[in-house]
Amino acid sequence: MEWLTCIKSSIDYIENHIKENISIDDVANNSYVSSYYLQVGFDIMTGYSIGEYIRNRKLCLAALDLEKGAKVIDVAFEYGYETPESFTKAFKRFHGFNPSQIKNNKIKRF
Repeated sequence: MEWLTCIKSSIDYIENHIKENISIDDVANNSYVSSYYLQVGFDIMTGYSIGEYIRNRKLCLAALDLEKGAKVIDVAFEYGYETPESFTKAFKRFHGFNPSQIKNNKIKRF
């Protein structure tokens, strides 16, 4: 399989299963390539590891859900975080502000 097609297939799989607990092996199996080669190719083609890409996409989508009025605790569990505190810590590290700031309309269109 051509690398560009493989990476696109991997991203499509990730996007379609973003709210599930997917692993690198799941993504690799869907793309019919070994997890090692997929990780190397994905990093070369995108500049992100697969884990980073998944984490970043979840945090972006979580911000959009919060902006629509979802509760922080619900969003945290929906995107696979074990506690709201761990979600808040990851969210703040990624976005630079707390999820409650979006929820309370203190930040618009980040």
